[in-house]
Amino acid sequence: MDLKKLRQDMDSQEAGRLGPGACPSAAAIRRRPDPAVESGHRQNFQVDADRILHSLAYTRYIDKTQVFYLVRNDHITHRVLHVQLVSKISRTIGRLLGLNEDLIEAIALGHDLGHAPFGHDGEAYLSQVGQAHGLKPFLHALQSVRALDVLEHKGLGLNLSLQVLDGILCHDGEVDETGLEPKRGKDFGDLDAEVAAKEAETGTPLTPMTLEGCVVRLADTIAYIGRDVEDAIRLGLIERRDLPPRVVEVLGQTNGTIVYRLVEDLIETSLKGPGVGFSGPAAAALKALKDFNRERIYFNPRVKVHAARIRNLFDLLFEAYLGQLERGQEDGPIQREFLAGMAPPYLDQAPPALVVRDFLAGMTDDYFLRQARDLLLPGPVL
Repeated sequence: MDLKKLRQDMDSQEAGRLGPGACPSAAAIRRRPDPAVESGHRQNFQVDADRILHSLAYTRYIDKTQVFYLVRNDHITHRVLHVQLVSKISRTIGRLLGLNEDLIEAIALGHDLGHAPFGHDGEAYLSQVGQAHGLKPFLHALQSVRALDVLEHKGLGLNLSLQVLDGILCHDGEVDETGLEPKRGKDFGDLDAEVAAKEAETGTPLTPMTLEGCVVRLADTIAYIGRDVEDAIRLGLIERRDLPPRVVEVLGQTNGTIVYRLVEDLIETSLKGPGVGFSGPAAAALKALKDFNRERIYFNPRVKVHAARIRNLFDLLFEAYLGQLERGQEDGPIQREFLAGMAPPYLDQAPPALVVRDFLAGMTDDYFLRQARDLLLPGPVL
């Protein structure tokens, strides 16, 4: 049996195994023909998950902030762990709902690749300095798609399937509703139009085209909401007894219990169809916990103690790199470590300010700080 026939048999078996609302691997759509996929043994969304896992952007997850940055504590959640948790939680949900776990995994692994260093604060600072130089707002979901569709493979992109890119694009958004139904029937024209709409108006609501994308979007919240509570307790920002009583009554007061109850509620509620979502009580408790986290954790002044310095460094690095490009300097880090070997389409189409933003967005926290040190303290450090 040749490998292509083996994959076709797997596609047939999958079609009989998946639930009626699932997206089969054979339905994957790509921007351009991909002989490596068409003749190989792996199903479409397996290929996508592998390409994301082996991407340079995925490697850099290891030192990207989730919420708390510049904290000396090895037990605080980083982006790489969050992504793994989203993948595990969403695949568990998908398995019990009869969905495509390979598609879920690919979306989950790639959903936060576009995050700038220093989490959502870094995202805001990079957006502000970019807009000051004529760029559109920076959003990590848009940059995740850009990283995979444009920047990886030295500016050629990874040619991932539409369903994966759509799930990544549409993963972001605080879902307080009790349900989420997919917006089916999209094509790459729709994807590009939604990217443009989100750039023009950051509040534009987007809905995934598959149930698998909807599951990842909800699992994203399940993965971080209780974990952020545990991290905040570990750092002394809050105490467990501070949690709202109505949250504790419905969801519990530890991350493990919160995740377990939300997953069970989501599965039980979603089995009734046609979309996925939480029951009324669980959705209300989850919203209350989000509100608590925003007030007591995310906007806590103690979390923002280094914010002004980090924002200043974003400005300084942006100006420094932009100056290097405009002067035609060929030995700077942006030329050596980002532009070297980049494909002509990227070099021809990306203006200097966008090149700088792409470079900064891809940095880990540690690399960002080393670049800032080299800029502010050039020469040997004694």
